[in-house]
Amino acid sequence: MSHAHAVVWLDFKEAHIFLFNADDVERKQIKAHAPSHKVHQKAGVVGSGHTHDDNAYFKSIVDALAGTKGWLVTGPAATKNELASYVEKHAPQLKSQLIGIEPMDHPTDGELIDHARRFFKAADKMNPV
Repeated sequence: MSHAHAVVWLDFKEAHIFLFNADDVERKQIKAHAPSHKVHQKAGVVGSGHTHDDNAYFKSIVDALAGTKGWLVTGPAATKNELASYVEKHAPQLKSQLIGIEPMDHPTDGELIDHARRFFKAADKMNPV
């Protein structure tokens, strides 16, 4: 079944991807291949949280989004922005389909899907195909 929209929630350990249309939702979960390490503050050096350099993780997410016409990326930290940067460099065709990047803590699957449906309902009204 074809899914027009997708929402990705991710952190440095895993990604939850929901491909959906008006009648159906397909769920995918991808674990980071090499989970990042926490960067801690050290004598005068301020850490920035988690670092991520697992391109295979991002490639798996990109592959899971194949065929979508619009997608939203969410998550609690910087990994969502790192995914967007990866997409810009390695999957420019998918970059043009990225509709938004939003901070979101740890929603349930239902909360995430409900949020994504409301988001795309509003986005589709503003940008009719």
